[in-house]
Amino acid sequence: MGKKTLALDLDETLVHSSFKTPKKPDIILPVDIEGRICNVYVLVRPNCVKFLTEMAKYYEVVIYTASLSKYADPLMDILDQNRVAPQRLFREHCTFYNGLFIKDVSRLGRRLSDSIIIDNSPMSYMFQPENGIPILSWYDDREDNKLMELVPVLKAMSRVQDVRRIITESTRDNIMNLEKALKLCERECQPTVPPPQTIEMRNDGMRMQTDGMRITAEDGPDIDNSEQKKLKQFHQNTN
Repeated sequence: MGKKTLALDLDETLVHSSFKTPKKPDIILPVDIEGRICNVYVLVRPNCVKFLTEMAKYYEVVIYTASLSKYADPLMDILDQNRVAPQRLFREHCTFYNGLFIKDVSRLGRRLSDSIIIDNSPMSYMFQPENGIPILSWYDDREDNKLMELVPVLKAMSRVQDVRRIITESTRDNIMNLEKALKLCERECQPTVPPPQTIEMRNDGMRMQTDGMRITAEDGPDIDNSEQKKLKQFHQNTN
């Protein structure tokens, strides 16, 4: 089975960008806006690169943003220097609906049962809420750890048959119960234990019963006449 697909929002999920100069920007990105070069100051969410690298071990990672490609594409070139998430979708890949740019998960071209999107705005994946994992919007908190908190659950979800069941059963009011989601994954991936086998011995030969199936000495081609004589002698001696 191939990897599932994990789509990640960019702004306020992985980074926060502004035209205003913060105290210590992580990235200063020049962008052409209507023929004028403007600097965009970018703060990177804690553990962002580590998260991308770790998720690429388990998923096909795709950046799905409503931002313009002339900003988001060069930003991801800087942010993702190891190219663990080379596939990117931009504003032109969104659907404009009721004044919002909606990220239609079906446009990933992957099975919905194998597709997840993480976004700080649940409205962004309103067409497929059962595929979306909400995350708290990030602006500048250097102590934030929300990305890494998702890692254990996402690792577990990479092994389930349908991610939508896990998301639907563990998410309420745009908050995912990570502990519940992890338990649901573990329960689904737990190996089934085969039922115990039972063997019955009777006077008319050997009968073995396993999972409701019965094999008799008369029916079994592997028991020859000499073996049947030994069995009869055994029963005569024990009676």
